[in-house]
Amino acid sequence: MLPVMVLASSALAAWINLPQIGRLFNNSADRIAALPPAPVFTRGQRILILSPHPDDETLCCGGMIAGAIVAGAQVSVVWATAGDGFEFAASLAERTLDPGDPQMRALGQTRAQEALKAAAALGIPASHTVMLGYPDGGLSALFTTNYTETYTARTTGASAVYVRGAQTPGAPFTGQALEADLGRVLDRVKPDLVLAPAPQDFHPDHRTLSYIALRLMSARGQAGRLRFWGVHGGLEWPVPKGLHPELPLTLPPLADRLPWQRVDLSAPELRRKQQATDAYATQTRIMGRFMRAFVRRNELLSAEPLPEGGALPSGSQGP
Repeated sequence: MLPVMVLASSALAAWINLPQIGRLFNNSADRIAALPPAPVFTRGQRILILSPHPDDETLCCGGMIAGAIVAGAQVSVVWATAGDGFEFAASLAERTLDPGDPQMRALGQTRAQEALKAAAALGIPASHTVMLGYPDGGLSALFTTNYTETYTARTTGASAVYVRGAQTPGAPFTGQALEADLGRVLDRVKPDLVLAPAPQDFHPDHRTLSYIALRLMSARGQAGRLRFWGVHGGLEWPVPKGLHPELPLTLPPLADRLPWQRVDLSAPELRRKQQATDAYATQTRIMGRFMRAFVRRNELLSAEPLPEGGALPSGSQGP
């Protein structure tokens, strides 16, 4: 009998890939066209992408990354997790109906390699990539209940960083260790801009990384350097599913009140983004229509984490 989580993952994959679904949140192209353009990236500018999982950096920002590199900016990316929590992906990759700890860890290793290929497709050298390797699906626990007490990942059985090439092999799965690791990246890269998930993102790992970014950058007196993006912006977003590079990326319903700016993409930037998306074979075979729906003629950034008068959710300040 298939495990419950594999069945749930299968249902989710079917839902987000069905072409006839996806008309609930139809923000008009006119609204996107009316957005102010984001400031252009410049030569020598240091940009750091905070990506909760391998593929988020491409979905949110792949086109602007490619454009920034062509403009002469120095772009780095840090992955908080290796994406080792997607059981259905492990079932397909490892050809088993019941993936255990070894298969889930193998998925994490594979996704870490896919991330390097995607980064290369966008023009990011391997020397500007950092894998932290904390637990996929566990960042919220690390930020709250397991800030100092070690967390054991449900899907991998791991309680410490195991991914090859990680910045701190053997680091315990605690929020304290995660913040220290990310702080070291910030201090080494010294970014002029940090592109982080918006706190309205539906995925708990994304929200948590947003809170951590806000906390670390505020502690450095650099919160104004943060820019925010969305990937899980509402179950149907973006619509329609599939590859539609001629269409605009509309506003994510869960964060449609943020002061968004539009980043228009050139044809070469779109090609690089599509190539980087295709590098994630373990993911595109399951939810390719969802992922390719981000290959649009624009991307979105907000200079603010909240709409005017908004407040972060309770518990977002951490311990």
